[in-house]
Amino acid sequence: MSIWWSLHLRREAASVPLARRFLLGSMESAGVDPDISFDLSVALSEACANAVEHGGGSGGPEDTGEHRDTTDVLEAWEEPSGTACGQYRVTAYLDGEKCRIEVADSGPGFPTRRTLRDAAQQEQHQQQPQHQQQYQLQQCQSKQAGHPPLAAEGGRGLCLIEQLADHVHFGNRPGRGGAVVSFDKILKWREGALLMVS
Repeated sequence: MSIWWSLHLRREAASVPLARRFLLGSMESAGVDPDISFDLSVALSEACANAVEHGGGSGGPEDTGEHRDTTDVLEAWEEPSGTACGQYRVTAYLDGEKCRIEVADSGPGFPTRRTLRDAAQQEQHQQQPQHQQQYQLQQCQSKQAGHPPLAAEGGRGLCLIEQLADHVHFGNRPGRGGAVVSFDKILKWREGALLMVS
């Protein structure tokens, strides 16, 4: 058994906790370990917050979700990608081994391509002493393009996603544009979980 769902959400701040609660509810029902659920829910919240803040097209009222014309909403839902201006899409897939999450928006996308981290890098990171991990997090924040200085209040979401997930990919949608943040994490299960690998 597996669980798959996709949400098409308006680019409004209220959509972030909605997506997070939906993910947490799915993982709770399936029997995922609460620590894994928490990590994934924080990563999802960061990805959704980025889509809400940066995921619009021209910056008009239709991009912020303020425009409420029913005809426009219906047309947006018919768009194959599900990421019309003013909206973004969250897709999650839980199976017996991992949870994979993708957040796609219709904004300008990422200025440069970010790379996929492999499991070996994650494993190496987990084996390092805590002070080295904190130093690497600081390096990630200060060296990556577009990240603010350490004293800044925001701008750490993508780096946080990289720290919480096993595999991460930041890219741009081909054709129409928009950013895509996808990440996955190996799951741990509570005893008697519904989806646990046999």
